[in-house]
Amino acid sequence: MSTLRDNLIGSWRLRASEWYDTNGAVESPLSSEPVGLLMYGESGAVSVQLMRPNQSTFVSDDWRLASDEEKASAWLGYFCYFGTFSVDEVAETVTHHVEGSWFPNLIGTDQSRRFAFDGSALSLTAESSLGRVTLVWERFSGS
Repeated sequence: MSTLRDNLIGSWRLRASEWYDTNGAVESPLSSEPVGLLMYGESGAVSVQLMRPNQSTFVSDDWRLASDEEKASAWLGYFCYFGTFSVDEVAETVTHHVEGSWFPNLIGTDQSRRFAFDGSALSLTAESSLGRVTLVWERFSGS
């Protein structure tokens, strides 16, 4: 018998996103159509990457030579973290236990998301002091 945890395992591509601030206003910190990849491993590992599409390239191919403006633009256009995950099948939540992150304040925190499946889509919703984010993912087929 398959568990909800089993259904999470694999790679997922971002299909849609909804970002709302605490007043319910729509936000788009990574553009209205960010791209992303989410991976849940059988071992319990999780990796999340989101980014603004069509980011400008740096003048130099050596990232260490990037200007302050290039660094700021790249940092604001990308969001990622990794760690482990656990599932509460009764509450239908998955908790990401963050071990490393682009945003250091997330390191060592537990990030809980409500999840739901709709056909081949996975919806994750996070509530925070900044507002609500819902990300809809589709299983990654490799093509």
